[in-house]
Amino acid sequence: MSTPNVDGLTVAVEPDRDEHIVAAVEKAGATVTGLDDARVLVWIGGPDGFPDLPDTVEWVALKTAGIEGFVNAKVIDDRRIWTNASGFYAENVAEHALALLLSGLRQINTAVLRHWDKAIDPAVRTLRGSTVTIVGAGGIGASLIPRLHACGARVIAVNRSGRDVDGAEKTVPISDLASVWSDTDHVVVAAPATPETHHLIGADVFAALGEHSWVVNVARGPLIDQAALYDALSAGEIAGAALDVTDPEPPAADDPLWSLPNVIITPHVANPSSGLTRELAPWVAENIRRFTAGEQLLSVVTPDRAY
Repeated sequence: MSTPNVDGLTVAVEPDRDEHIVAAVEKAGATVTGLDDARVLVWIGGPDGFPDLPDTVEWVALKTAGIEGFVNAKVIDDRRIWTNASGFYAENVAEHALALLLSGLRQINTAVLRHWDKAIDPAVRTLRGSTVTIVGAGGIGASLIPRLHACGARVIAVNRSGRDVDGAEKTVPISDLASVWSDTDHVVVAAPATPETHHLIGADVFAALGEHSWVVNVARGPLIDQAALYDALSAGEIAGAALDVTDPEPPAADDPLWSLPNVIITPHVANPSSGLTRELAPWVAENIRRFTAGEQLLSVVTPDRAY
């Protein structure tokens, strides 16, 4: 594949010139420069320390999928194009979601602690023949669905619009979320954090699920009402929870969730930060190609949308 002609396109990589991003920019034919001379900013930091942008910056690429911190800091404006990394890390996160779900169903966490205790045998379950509802079936859902199919599971997809999701047995809009629980065995939460999704999964959901159900969260902690989750787990309303995200992060040392044997918590590593820019780099290169060709960029942020 030939390199696009992007002579003259200047890109700042800040606050640090990460080697993977710099290599991707240069491979795409653009020039890495300082912010004052840049038409494009690839920002690989958080909202703290975000710089005042010169008018010459036409596009800002953020490294994260979740941008609520940037929104709350009022960083995002309507004077230029903004993109986030929504969907760019979907394969990593989908893989982790499946690992969490299988670890719970197969009692891996309990087996590790109990050292050859056959008493766990009655609690071991299979994913085969079950129905998994993915709440927020975007890029992560698209990557997770074939993995679930490979394990013999059916999928219900929930998204904002209700538009059909490939591979899902059915797709429902989030406004009809309550209608899916009677057909659901297990839940994977993968929706963005917005005011509308705060505590989206709470006591009413846990009561509607079965005693065999596992709840997996690879989205953001506040999507689940953790107090209600603890109550449901303690009462045996659901079988377990596997969380890569919590509210707050990390959980306090005395958070009661730590004491429950049917909870798996990983430290927000579904998309490990150590490899984040390596995963991001090819997407940056593709968006540079699109930018110079005048094509629609991937993962454009809408400033007035609720995130």
